[in-house]
Amino acid sequence: MTNTLSPAWIAVDWGTSNLRAWAMGADGRVLAEAESDEGMGKLAPSDFEAALLRLITPWLAGTPPVLACGMVGSRQGWREAPYRAVPCTPLDRAALIAAPTTDPRLRVTIAPGLMQADPADVMRGEETQIAGALRLMPGYDGILCLPGTHSKWAHISAGEVVSFQTFMTGELFALLSTASVLRHGMQGSGWDEAAFDTAVTDALSRPERLGARLFSLRAQGLIAGLTPDAARARLSGLLIGMELAAARPYWLGQRVTLIGAEKLSTAYARALAAQGVTTGRLSVTDCTLAGLASLSPQHEATPQ
Repeated sequence: MTNTLSPAWIAVDWGTSNLRAWAMGADGRVLAEAESDEGMGKLAPSDFEAALLRLITPWLAGTPPVLACGMVGSRQGWREAPYRAVPCTPLDRAALIAAPTTDPRLRVTIAPGLMQADPADVMRGEETQIAGALRLMPGYDGILCLPGTHSKWAHISAGEVVSFQTFMTGELFALLSTASVLRHGMQGSGWDEAAFDTAVTDALSRPERLGARLFSLRAQGLIAGLTPDAARARLSGLLIGMELAAARPYWLGQRVTLIGAEKLSTAYARALAAQGVTTGRLSVTDCTLAGLASLSPQHEATPQ
């Protein structure tokens, strides 16, 4: 961050909790990267410009355009970027929204998210990852699963997002393991693969029993010596299994590619493999940068 750079453009992924930025060369290489904990959830609309400047000022010598995605475009963000309705391409340069700035070096545009009317659903940030996945896998038709706090399953065909479904699996795990009665048996960060596998199978076969199975984690910790490692793995397996049961129309007999953090993607891949589904994997960062690159001036100038 101490050296002045002249990138061709700057990529920004601005989530609820964190802000990440990359200085990009004209050839698509990452020249530098930086991040902070100044996510959307900590900022008022008037705070976004200063937060971004604190991170990327050394990169602004040539006034490069800044392309941003994620919660920065939400109603509580820098400026709301209205959702685009599916079925549609994941990104559209014509739909970019300019953010209000006072520093003459800043030229910031925000990519909008996607919406689905029935069943009602929305995404912000994942559409950019999906666009990047389609650049990395030209002609891809199938399912993209994006595990996370709010996991997404998206049906992709002919370069468009046909439909998608969101599951609050990650948020439920966080709440149940840290703020419910189950927290007393969830200490540490260990793992038990056998316990995970059993819980996935249990939830897939009897999803209506989830509430009872969850409380049994507490009871088994009290009377049967269930270890924290096994409890955490079983909680994860129950929740992911519940998600897979509901998302079955997306993955059954389909080509599935995972876009997510390594540890979480491994858990989803393991759960799906038990159902006979072999999954591909892509990096979140690679997909985000490839998606934003499709909106960059360099991409616009490249013959298609």
